[in-house]
Amino acid sequence: MTSENEGADVSEQLNADRSLTAGERMRAITRPVSRALTRFRALPWILAAVLIAGSTGVAVLGYRLHQENLQQQRDQGILAAARQEALNFISLDYRRFDQDSKNVLAGATGDFKQQFSDESATLQSVVTANKAVSSGQVLQAGVVTSGATSARVLVVADSTVVNTAAPSGQVRNYRLQMDLVEQDGRWLTSSIEFVG
Repeated sequence: MTSENEGADVSEQLNADRSLTAGERMRAITRPVSRALTRFRALPWILAAVLIAGSTGVAVLGYRLHQENLQQQRDQGILAAARQEALNFISLDYRRFDQDSKNVLAGATGDFKQQFSDESATLQSVVTANKAVSSGQVLQAGVVTSGATSARVLVVADSTVVNTAAPSGQVRNYRLQMDLVEQDGRWLTSSIEFVG
């Protein structure tokens, strides 16, 4: 009996379907498709949101990497200036004192420049009287702090000093704390202190 009932249901459905107009049949067929498409209308928006979020993440990461690269380049410039000024400061030769002192003053500014300039005549007479020659080398240097236009650097250096009191030479070790300021695109030393 079940099969007779099923057959009757199918024939009733067919008769009902035949009574529909062509437009109604089309709507009946496309309604499930339309529902499925409605579900997928959000998909482009979801994909767009994912792409925007991904692009934003990549842009932020790229910006941070760029800033880190700029900071590294800046620190390298600071270190190069500090190393050169430390080397100029600990390397003096009585035979070319004028040029050596000009080298120190070229990388100096502020109080340090004024102090070195004021004392260079006295320093020259001491260096010349002792026939002193100091040959230095910078062993290590590191940026301790840095701001927009200032930095503090620690430098470890050695020099071999030959003079009338030590004709075979004497090695001296230095630990220098150097303050630098940026002026006209150059890093100049404003202070040098000997530290423990």
